[in-house]
Amino acid sequence: MRFLRVGPPGAERPCLLSEDGTAHDLSPLTHDIDGPFLAGDGPRQARAAAAAGRLPGVDLTGLRTGPPVARPGKVVCVGLNYRDHAAETNTPPPAEPVIFMKASNTVVGPDDTVLVPRGSTATDYEVELAVVIGATARYLDSPDAAAACVAGYAISDDVSERVFQHERGGQWDKGKSCETFNPLGPWLVTPDEAGDPQALGMRLSVNGEPRQNGSTGDMIFGVHHVIWYLSQFMVLDPGDVINTGTPAGVAFGANAFPYLRAGDVVEIEIDRLGRQRHTLEQAP
Repeated sequence: MRFLRVGPPGAERPCLLSEDGTAHDLSPLTHDIDGPFLAGDGPRQARAAAAAGRLPGVDLTGLRTGPPVARPGKVVCVGLNYRDHAAETNTPPPAEPVIFMKASNTVVGPDDTVLVPRGSTATDYEVELAVVIGATARYLDSPDAAAACVAGYAISDDVSERVFQHERGGQWDKGKSCETFNPLGPWLVTPDEAGDPQALGMRLSVNGEPRQNGSTGDMIFGVHHVIWYLSQFMVLDPGDVINTGTPAGVAFGANAFPYLRAGDVVEIEIDRLGRQRHTLEQAP
């Protein structure tokens, strides 16, 4: 299944997207696509209601697409999780996952405007596979137990300001938590439709120029390992989002691509998860 949320920020309507692209209103079943919906019987009820023709249709024409999950409790990120990205930043592959957090209010829709922060000289992009948690993950016994905790997958752009991240002291969070710095979506794709999370091609371009072209198969630590690992240090709640790292090709890397500026257009796609297209503007 593919879940999405459409409408103005803060007033999105939950929907289910069928295989033929028809959208169905989930409002009769839930007020939103959030932790309680994902952790409960919501996905099964949605599937059954759609199959029975009990959900009204929604015309998506002209409607904004919001993030596919309501504001998460936390956004947990994995840094340097692709060998080629670690190499392009002259960093040895980590022995354990490198973890940092993003403010949950960075999450915006896949096509929403991304703001270049005041004083920024190094705003960067990162195509990433996002995992949305669907069941509490706490001290999981092994990576094999992680699959049962996954509600689905989405596209994430882990937008970063590299000077804030690396040259302003402290944790990476400074360069990761600026407003609008996490476009998410367009869909939350359930595991049965997404397929193997370690076999998804991922691509990003800026103003039509290809920048990143990789595969989730190149992760150092796979999705299930990351969830298991995180559960040893924090409780992952339904609705939480995990950004699992980015392949080579970022502006901060060895390719010397230019950083993002107002007016730039970033386009992203991951196999079976859809596409994003967002434009950069200067923060007022």
